[in-house]
Amino acid sequence: MSSPPLADATWPTYVRRALRSAGAFALIASIAIAACLMWGGPNPLPPLRSIGDPFKDVRFDGMPSLRFFTARDGTQLAYRRYETADIANSKGSVMLVHGSSANSNSVHPLAQSFLEAGYSVYAFDIRGHGKSGAKGQVSYIGQLDDDLEDFVNAVQPARPRTLLGFSSGGGFALRVAGSPRGVQFDNFLFMAPYVHYKAMTNRSGASSAWAAMGIPRLVSLILLNRVGVRYFNDLPVLNFAVTESPKADLVRQYSYALALSFQPPDDYRSVIRSISRPVEVIAGGDDELFFADRYRPLLDEAGRSDIPVTIIPATGHINLTLSPAGRAAAVAAVQRLDGGFDHSN
Repeated sequence: MSSPPLADATWPTYVRRALRSAGAFALIASIAIAACLMWGGPNPLPPLRSIGDPFKDVRFDGMPSLRFFTARDGTQLAYRRYETADIANSKGSVMLVHGSSANSNSVHPLAQSFLEAGYSVYAFDIRGHGKSGAKGQVSYIGQLDDDLEDFVNAVQPARPRTLLGFSSGGGFALRVAGSPRGVQFDNFLFMAPYVHYKAMTNRSGASSAWAAMGIPRLVSLILLNRVGVRYFNDLPVLNFAVTESPKADLVRQYSYALALSFQPPDDYRSVIRSISRPVEVIAGGDDELFFADRYRPLLDEAGRSDIPVTIIPATGHINLTLSPAGRAAAVAAVQRLDGGFDHSN
């Protein structure tokens, strides 16, 4: 037997109760988010020797002075230009994007290898790093994409143009390659790229020794951004296991906006499928942060079995860009990629 309908007079009572319940829930949720924003940041990490030690034997002779270009917001952003003596016969240009916390200094040996091979080379201090803007900060998610476009428009690097990214810089290069802005470049080379924290290539334990994420704060910021609240995007969500050396000039932490700008979006498989320019991947067989042997199945899973993957034996993460074998493999990869460039364009 069904219950009798509620009398019309009872409805205001139920509405008031519902509103009070909703108000209480909103208050509790607001308090929880506020607590996560205040105390849910990343924990500090001790320096990770495998990341810092390989640079102790690196010589920085011949490193060119910083130059600057003006981004659309008026900020002066830094880069280094390695120009071949025979400019008229330059083989093209290679633009180098460093890894997380680093700057243009870190890719100096790699830049020298490309210079010796006849390329014009550009090494960035990505905004939020080195001498480009405030350390660990960008103004909005996606600003790095705008900066790269501004650089290309201002400098007009020689064709064919290759965007080469290492580690997190490789993730950023992947982000660009799979976006409409990928047409600014003729080729892409990803060296030990960070793809996503959920990607099969990620060594969760090893990666957490290099980068600590403030999960409560991160989740709160994701929720706030979904409802259009971006006021707190400058809060740090990542800490890195960097040394305190002033000479290294490393970035200790990333804001939420920078962390999201310097990596592919969550739908990284779709980004990989969307790449329209020639691309290759190189990884070190002994990489401490990523599973080198999983780049091939990851690309296959995304439907890109056409993207070649080269594994350099007995090579760790940082040494991929420092060792003669890793640098030679990078130059050879760009030479292969340039082989398909139409010089009549």
